[in-house]
Amino acid sequence: MKRPLKKWLLDIYRILEDTYGVQQCFLKHEDPLQLMVSAILSAQCTDANVNRVSPGLFRKYRNVRDFAEADIKVLQKDIKSIGLFRAKSKNIINACKKIIKEFGGKLPSEMEKLVTLPGIGRKTANVLLCHAFDKPGFPVDTHVQRLTNRIGLVKTENPVKIEMIVNKNISEEYWCSFSQLLISHGRARCRARNPDCEHCEIRNLCEKKI
Repeated sequence: MKRPLKKWLLDIYRILEDTYGVQQCFLKHEDPLQLMVSAILSAQCTDANVNRVSPGLFRKYRNVRDFAEADIKVLQKDIKSIGLFRAKSKNIINACKKIIKEFGGKLPSEMEKLVTLPGIGRKTANVLLCHAFDKPGFPVDTHVQRLTNRIGLVKTENPVKIEMIVNKNISEEYWCSFSQLLISHGRARCRARNPDCEHCEIRNLCEKKI
């Protein structure tokens, strides 16, 4: 018999929280701007690699104007080891220019404004809402997309639809941490290849055991 989704989600949340504890943002940052830059850099790149490069980057570029006025070729060199450095450099510079021009030099804290910035989609905007502004948000990355489908919670690969389904069925106070917990579980147990179903803490709540 199909489980009620609200209870299913909450049961999974509680087990994962017991397993992984309170979650912190995976990207090291000291302010909203640093998190925005790190989030742009993290596209198709591990958080560990971003965290390795970002401290030096933030010592060199200390504020939004430093990034907005950066020489793109120099910035490309600064982040070359991250991958996709040309597109990411362009997005960082243009996002910061827009922040200065349209938002008074401060990163906006509303979803509808964040997604107008170059390099910022809904996933990144939700990360910023959660970890820069302490607002509810449910970032759907590849881990979250994979786990919600594999467990059987959703039947769609569309990140926006996944976000809306989860948000409708679990209290907003859990959105940020639930995303983080699913990511942690995706890295530790429910990997894309060779998931460790035998030792999975939520095995009994999964409809798609492999």
